[in-house]
Amino acid sequence: MRWLFVIIWIGLGSCMRPPSPSHARQEINLLLNNWHHAAATADEKVFFGSMTKDAVYLGTDRTEHWTKADFEKWSRPFFERDSAWSFKPKDRKIYFSPNGKTAWFDELLDTWMGVCRGSGVLLYTKEGWKLAQYNLALTIDNNKMKDVIKVTE
Repeated sequence: MRWLFVIIWIGLGSCMRPPSPSHARQEINLLLNNWHHAAATADEKVFFGSMTKDAVYLGTDRTEHWTKADFEKWSRPFFERDSAWSFKPKDRKIYFSPNGKTAWFDELLDTWMGVCRGSGVLLYTKEGWKLAQYNLALTIDNNKMKDVIKVTE
């Protein structure tokens, strides 16, 4: 009986093998593009369904360190509109851990705030790739940093 359990366990583990890097890159690009589109069309189900249960969202404000549950509560009024927010991704780079089950990325985004940078971590789960962390950051030219510091002090 113990051997049967071991065989089943090994079989289930092999089902969790991540796809090849080129296929995984396509899946991740699709997930992230759909995630951004879900925010632009206020599709709360797809937006939050693309995240792990314990995902974290880091916004541009220093106080924005949201658990998935808190982010869902906070953003609910935004998702009741026609569009929660609209960030258009460009210039995305994706990287993988040696075992292929963790990926991280960075991307530039056209937003109402100007060009921002999004970065994050994805995990390969039994449901496919899911966002575990997303970090939205403003991009500020170095020669303008002193002016920004004056405003944020």
